[in-house]
Amino acid sequence: MVVRATVQNLRDRRRRAADRNFGVRLFAAAAVAAVAAVPFALLLVLVEGQWQPLRRLDAGAAQRLHHTAVTHPAWTSFLRFLSDWVWDPAVLRTAVALLTLWLVYRRAWRLAAWSAVTAVAGGLIGLLVKTVVERARPSLEDPVAHAPGFSFPSGHAMTATTSFAVLLLVLLPLVPQAWRPLCWCAAVLSVLGVGFTRVALGVHWFSDVVGGWLLGLAVVALTAWAFEAWRADVGRDHAEVSDGLEPELVDARPEP
Repeated sequence: MVVRATVQNLRDRRRRAADRNFGVRLFAAAAVAAVAAVPFALLLVLVEGQWQPLRRLDAGAAQRLHHTAVTHPAWTSFLRFLSDWVWDPAVLRTAVALLTLWLVYRRAWRLAAWSAVTAVAGGLIGLLVKTVVERARPSLEDPVAHAPGFSFPSGHAMTATTSFAVLLLVLLPLVPQAWRPLCWCAAVLSVLGVGFTRVALGVHWFSDVVGGWLLGLAVVALTAWAFEAWRADVGRDHAEVSDGLEPELVDARPEP
């Protein structure tokens, strides 16, 4: 009896320590996400340095897609519908918020914390970088759309990256194995589609969108690393990305 109580006490102590470490790792990862992404940092240097090849690429893409938008109003209306309603950051953040509440209901506390911190950190870091860089949006003749604020990185692209990653990595365990490739394809195509609409509507440069993708991926990668480190601390098996962050979510009984 004494031995059993001692073993249980050690397990409880280990779990509490793991929870504390998880919180530290999670918030530390979110804090350093903006400077941890080497590709994003390189792109930022090129944008700030007004590297001519990148500027020509941005200008060429903007002019070609703007010409299509002006000459095909029905196509442009469809892109506006996707950008302003289907893939709008407010819509995606609401979806993540509802998912987080559902995780709380399931008592998947750490997974709920991960989804919330990933979404909030992504938004705050993106806003901070925009404020620091202060890049102007494209100025085109006969614009087909308008957007407030600064341009780099694209908030739509970054929010889409973090939001679809959260939805995918949380819900994959509940999806049958045969359907998972379709979920991955839908998420990737949606993220790419968001970026395309922002450039095609003339409210972002191509490099803004790439910057949003890269910075969003950095946030997700670092917070996911923190979550996986917690799993290792509590003795859980390594979770493959194809199985989601927490395969145990598929269990019928909520996590205690």
